[in-house]
Amino acid sequence: MKKKSGILLLIITTIVCILHALDGYFTDIPESVLFASRWLLVASLIFYAILKKSLTTWILVSMVAGGIFGHDFSEIAIHMRVVSKIFLNLVKTIIAPLLFATLVFGIAGHSNLKQVGRMGWKSILYFEIVSTIALFIGLAAINLSQAGTGVVIPDVIDTGELQKVDKQTTEDLILHIFPENIAKSIFEGNILQIVIFSILFGIAVAMLKDKFKQPMVRFSEALSETMFKFTNIVMYFAPVAVFAALAYTIGHMGAGILINLFQLLGTLYLALIVFLMFVLLPIALFLKVPIKKFIQAMAKPVSLAFATTSSEAALPKAMENMEKFGVPRKIVAFVMPTGYSFNLDGTTLYLSLATIFTAQISGIHLSLSEQLLIVFTLMLTSKGVAGVPRASLVILLGTCANFGLPTWPVFIILGIDELMDMARTSVNVIGNCLATIVVAKWEREFDDEKAANYNESD
Repeated sequence: MKKKSGILLLIITTIVCILHALDGYFTDIPESVLFASRWLLVASLIFYAILKKSLTTWILVSMVAGGIFGHDFSEIAIHMRVVSKIFLNLVKTIIAPLLFATLVFGIAGHSNLKQVGRMGWKSILYFEIVSTIALFIGLAAINLSQAGTGVVIPDVIDTGELQKVDKQTTEDLILHIFPENIAKSIFEGNILQIVIFSILFGIAVAMLKDKFKQPMVRFSEALSETMFKFTNIVMYFAPVAVFAALAYTIGHMGAGILINLFQLLGTLYLALIVFLMFVLLPIALFLKVPIKKFIQAMAKPVSLAFATTSSEAALPKAMENMEKFGVPRKIVAFVMPTGYSFNLDGTTLYLSLATIFTAQISGIHLSLSEQLLIVFTLMLTSKGVAGVPRASLVILLGTCANFGLPTWPVFIILGIDELMDMARTSVNVIGNCLATIVVAKWEREFDDEKAANYNESD
């Protein structure tokens, strides 16, 4: 039955694509026919998801259905953002206790302090190498495509969400890493500060006498298991949230801006694909990671990240899946949240690309030495900003100000930022998940048997 429904779905999808391709190019097809074909596709997808009985399938179906709903019922869709925000708020309640519990249990219950230090320098070394490669790929991509030349600028650019940015000094960046008040860090969603606090707390627990240490270790283990169950409950709401997020995005933006800035969008997406295929994939192959199983493990967290444009939405499920994939919990708990500040591959690639784009669209020529200086500056400024709203735009605006570039092109980028954020956030999640495998392999603690036998269980 599943096989037959899959073939039927493929046929319907092909027909819908052909009808929309013919419309406007070769002949004018009545809108009622196009409308009916789109919703026949949605109905077919829902039927397939019911047969498949997989949460990942429901999430992917919700993405398509949400996009179609946003296109056909935009007046309703623009009010649906609240639904996706409810989901994100629920996920944010998971982050702090999950990170605290897994890190404390990992450090105090399993690993020794020397191993924590080893994982630290190995993670940072890997993060810096990979994110630097991402910066240079972004630089090469924008110079090849010249996407900033000939862009049709939309008449109305919404600048309401772009916050004022104060220039940050090196001291400010360093100070931002360390928490002054853990409750404040949790409230602001500052992942790096929560990680620092949890690591220090875990080290303190590891130094306690056994009679004091064991109760804390058992509490941390129980709390981490509870938060993983909590995550599973929240994830049942994910398809609804994904539907609402995509419907809102398409409903309030429309398809027109895609045409206006297609070259910039295309450059980013192609550059990210190059990064995935020629950087992350070779790393995975070199480490003999079972690619098909890794893709299965990534499907759910990446689809969440893509639809909601939030790395936080994917973090709990990504951590859970990597543990099931064979990475020890202590390594997952240390590497992945740290990577959210130091290993944002998609974001760093985007930043180098977008900075040069602002110069191109302004008619400013930057020499190779000036572009390299911008890249090396971004290597520093792109770190330690987890939890900052629209962090990439904040950094981009600050970089433009530092190098004397006009800031008005950032307003144009803001218009399609959600669509760009979908791709870069997804790559961030993939990069951080692979980083946990790299460190686990480096520590010789990766379970190859678990990875080879990984099976999604919803």
